Amino acid sequence: MLPIRPRFTKYLFPYLLLLPSLLVIFGVNLFPIMYSLYTSLFRYNLLFPGRPFIGIQNYVFLLNNPEFITSLGRTLYFVVVSISLEMLLGLMVALVLNENFKGRGLMRALIIIPWAIPTIVNGVLWRWIYQPSFGALNGLLSQLGLIENYVNWLAQPLLAMNMVIIADAWHMVPFYVLLILAGLQGIPLTLYEAARVDGASWFRQLWTITLPLLKPTFLVILVIRTIETFRVFDIIYALTRGGPGGGTRVIGYYAYEQTFNFLDFGVGSAVSIIITICILVLALVYIRLLSKENQY
Repeated sequence: MLPIRPRFTKYLFPYLLLLPSLLVIFGVNLFPIMYSLYTSLFRYNLLFPGRPFIGIQNYVFLLNNPEFITSLGRTLYFVVVSISLEMLLGLMVALVLNENFKGRGLMRALIIIPWAIPTIVNGVLWRWIYQPSFGALNGLLSQLGLIENYVNWLAQPLLAMNMVIIADAWHMVPFYVLLILAGLQGIPLTLYEAARVDGASWFRQLWTITLPLLKPTFLVILVIRTIETFRVFDIIYALTRGGPGGGTRVIGYYAYEQTFNFLDFGVGSAVSIIITICILVLALVYIRLLSKENQY
C-alpha cells in the first residue's frame, strides 16, 4: 500500500489546485442559476407582502401569456435574421481580406474597431444615427436623393426591429470576419491550384472547396452567436427600450421588465430559467453537429 502522503499527493492535490476555479465557477455561474430556479417557484413580488410557494405556476402563467409568447417569437426572428445577415456579411468581408492586396494588414486591423466598441455605446451611437430630425442616416439618404422626407426609423415595430438588427450587425460582423478569416487561412492553397488547373471558376471553388471546409467554423460561430443573440438585451435597451408598442420587446427585455419594472422576481426568474433551457437545447444541438463533423 502507498503511504498516506504520496496517496494524498497523487489523488487529492490536483483537486485542491482546481478548487479555487471550481468555487469561482459555482459562485458566478451555478449558484445564480440555482437561486433563480428556486425563486421561480415562489410568488415573489415586492409590491405584495409574503412569498408563498406556488410551484410551477409562474411557468404556467408565462406559457399562457400572449406577451411572453410574442416576445419569444421576436427573439427567434432576431436570432435568425441577425445571424444570417452577419454570417453573409462576415463571409464576404473575410473573402476580400483573404486576398493578397496592398494595405491588407491595415484593413484587417481596422475591421476590428466596431467590435471593440462596447455594445451599450454602439446602441447609443446608432440611436443618434437613426434620430428622425437630424440623424446621419436621414441626412445621407436625403443627400443621395433616396428619400424626400426624413424617416422615423424607430417608429414602426417591424422597421425598428430591423434597424436594431442592422446596428447589431455593424457591431458584430468583425467577430465573424476574424473567425472565418482564421478558417480560410487553414485551407491548403494546393486545393485551389488544382481546381484552377481543372478549369473551376471562382464561384465553383467557393462552393466546392471554401464553404465545405469552413463548415466547422460556421458551426462554432453559430454556437457562440446563438447564445448571445438569444439573450440580447443591451442594444435593445439603448436603442428602443422594447418599443415602439413592444415591437422590439425580446425575451431578455421581457425578463428585465418583469423583474425591475414590475418588481416580480418570481416571474422574472422563471423567464431567465426558460432562456437558459432554450440556450442549453440549442447549444446541445450545435455541439452534436460539431461532434459529427469531427468524426469525418
